[in-house]
Amino acid sequence: MTRTEPGPTATQAPAADWGHLWPHFTRLSAPRTPLITRAEGAYLYDERGRRILDGLSGLFVVQAGHGRRELAEVMAEQAAELAYFPAWGYATPPQMELADRLAAAAPGDLDRVFFTTGGGEAVESAWKVAKQYFKLTGRPLKHKVISRAVAYHGTPQGALAITGLPAMKQQFEPLTPGGFRVPNTNFYRAREHGDDLEAFGRWAADRIEEAILFEGPDTVAAVVLEPVQNSGGCLTPPPGYFRRVREICDKYDVLLVSDEVICAFGRHGTTFACEKFGYQPDIITCAKGMSSGYAPIGAMITTARVVEPFLRDKVAFPHGYTFGGHPVAAAVSLANLDLFEAEGLNRRVLDNEGAFGDTLRKLLDLPIVGDVRGDGYFWAVELVKDKNTRQTLDFDEREHLIRGFLPKALFDNGLYCRPDDRGDPVVQVAPPLICGQAEFDEIEQILRHTLTEAAKLI
Repeated sequence: MTRTEPGPTATQAPAADWGHLWPHFTRLSAPRTPLITRAEGAYLYDERGRRILDGLSGLFVVQAGHGRRELAEVMAEQAAELAYFPAWGYATPPQMELADRLAAAAPGDLDRVFFTTGGGEAVESAWKVAKQYFKLTGRPLKHKVISRAVAYHGTPQGALAITGLPAMKQQFEPLTPGGFRVPNTNFYRAREHGDDLEAFGRWAADRIEEAILFEGPDTVAAVVLEPVQNSGGCLTPPPGYFRRVREICDKYDVLLVSDEVICAFGRHGTTFACEKFGYQPDIITCAKGMSSGYAPIGAMITTARVVEPFLRDKVAFPHGYTFGGHPVAAAVSLANLDLFEAEGLNRRVLDNEGAFGDTLRKLLDLPIVGDVRGDGYFWAVELVKDKNTRQTLDFDEREHLIRGFLPKALFDNGLYCRPDDRGDPVVQVAPPLICGQAEFDEIEQILRHTLTEAAKLI
């Protein structure tokens, strides 16, 4: 009997452009984008042969640049020797060496490394370890987490509960209970604080104490913050902000988790961004740039204090991942960190971040650009309807520009970056750390041309 495939219904858009692939965070009804077929240095090449500047390092990942054959060779060598063995009660040499390397690089006594395969898993692990830590130390009610409005911390059910983006959560509720939000550090939108950035930082930090007191200190386990908040558009910490947060966490015996999935491994010019911004967390979560994207890997790094109760007899952390600490991923991460040292990538970011920021700030002469903010190689350009009043784009304008015009126009003009409206509408740029002034100028010129066209559409 011949099998007949049903056609699309009135409510089912055809997905033929995507074939059998289900892309992430993408409308299946949208036309398929050009295939990316290869990459070299800071540039991507699509199926039509076009060269596109990778202005987002893939997804804040490819720190050392594309096409590094020395990294690919390390992967092949490790796969030939030992391609896989689980970390469930066993260890492999690359995993042990990478744990030592990360512990040595982490500030203070952050010295115990739990491997995952990505950032969301690292955040999930941090919440679980915080809950169990307080149970083991006689405070079983401490389970809640404070995070910031608009912040993104991952897609697993726990990490999503920590995420401060209601629209991203609605389709999956009810989520893990216990996530609570405080204001973020978007100073551009904090008009009531005038020009006093430090006072604004103190106000924002004090909202964390307010939330802890409201929920009850005996119920709050952790505060989870990014050094520079991604969603909302590269929201940097005001002076004194993290110092005050650390004081609050110490006062109420709450663990401070530095979510550095994006910010670690050179994005801000240091191995871990908490060092640059002057605070000591109890837990670091990281991923992305650890391997420069050559293999999936992430980690949760804890202090000696946090791991201490887990060292007791007959105590285990009943949590893990099949591919956590994968030998090939660990080996290429070690080689990636070797590249960082050999090529001085952290120093390169510190030396060039001022020039990058200055180049992007040239865009402030455009009527559609309200603010340019960021740090290191992680910047955002906020789009507005009216510069004087800072009036933002409405829903229809965001739909038309952020999801419609800008992604394709920027790509067609030779730049891959991130138009985003989780919070206020922005265009984010975070190029590979190998980039310099030539790439900064190219980014600015393409943004200038594309945003000038975008301004005519609102």
